[in-house]
Amino acid sequence: MTDAKTQIDETVKANDVVLFMKGTKDMPQCGFSSRVAGVLNYMGLEYTDVNVLADDAIRQGIKDYSDWPTIPQLYVKGEFVGGCDIVTEMTLSGELDTLFDENGLAYNKEAADKIREANA
Repeated sequence: MTDAKTQIDETVKANDVVLFMKGTKDMPQCGFSSRVAGVLNYMGLEYTDVNVLADDAIRQGIKDYSDWPTIPQLYVKGEFVGGCDIVTEMTLSGELDTLFDENGLAYNKEAADKIREANA
């Protein structure tokens, strides 16, 4: 499991935003992963996607790494943000915008506003 942990740690630290998910950002393979990738894609955020279905060691390893039992998992600037429910809540409250702003990440603020308007 050390190799998976090292790989996960290097990926999280080497990229500004990482989404560990089932499938890819272009072809999610579960509803929760699809929801988070859909939000990030719609907001135009650049991020690295890691398909946990491609490697069982990574799939289990990311759960151990974050001490979080579910996938997807979003990391921003090396910090664990949360899974689908947390990312959804943060998107709707504007907290996700704040997190991106505080970390100097480029995204489409108008798209973020449209998500909130559609869910008001």
